[in-house]
Amino acid sequence: MLVTGFPADAFGTNCYLVATGPGEQCLVIDPGIGIIDRLEATLAEHRLTPAAVLLTHGHLDHTFSVAPVCDARGITAYLHPDDLEMLADPAKGLSMGLDELFGGRMTYSEPESVSTLTDGQTLEIAGLSVTVNHAPGHTGGSVMFHGRDGDEPLCFSGDVIFAGSIGRTDLPGGSMDAMWASLRDKVLTLPDETVVLPGHGPSTTIGRERATNPYLREAASLVAPPKGW
Repeated sequence: MLVTGFPADAFGTNCYLVATGPGEQCLVIDPGIGIIDRLEATLAEHRLTPAAVLLTHGHLDHTFSVAPVCDARGITAYLHPDDLEMLADPAKGLSMGLDELFGGRMTYSEPESVSTLTDGQTLEIAGLSVTVNHAPGHTGGSVMFHGRDGDEPLCFSGDVIFAGSIGRTDLPGGSMDAMWASLRDKVLTLPDETVVLPGHGPSTTIGRERATNPYLREAASLVAPPKGW
């Protein structure tokens, strides 16, 4: 498998490209702000052709370039339905309007083709098998994408978990209670050898975060409520 990526110009959002190998179709994960030139260069370097865009959640720093990437190629963007309103109107996920954030200098558009994701769904695209894991907290529609590179499990975690930290929960649609549940039930249940490729910052592993991430250590102490409550 070929997995490569780079940080966006704004907010350091990681954009990833995943393919079975050079010269193949690929998935683009989280095309953020100002990534088009670097995306095109990376596609050319590895002779890749985008087949779909996967979005870990609806925040603008992860979705800004989705329409240019998708519409130029006639491909589909995939997003959890709980974050669809942010794809149509990014200001719904922000604490300020777009004009206030960018001073009216940047324009945004929604992609023409959008499909929704469901928890546990497996996407078979470009010769890849990617499983969707709904993990709300950062946003209501936050997901993690799981795949394998040979025997090595991979997790594209978006803003659910980072090396040493987690995504913020104070923006519209965020919930710390939901985040604790996601960390306990969706992150801590992953194998230690899982390589985590987060939405911001360096890669890590579940084992390393289990041992050192203070949020995961606290989540591990939480007791799940009885079923049916």
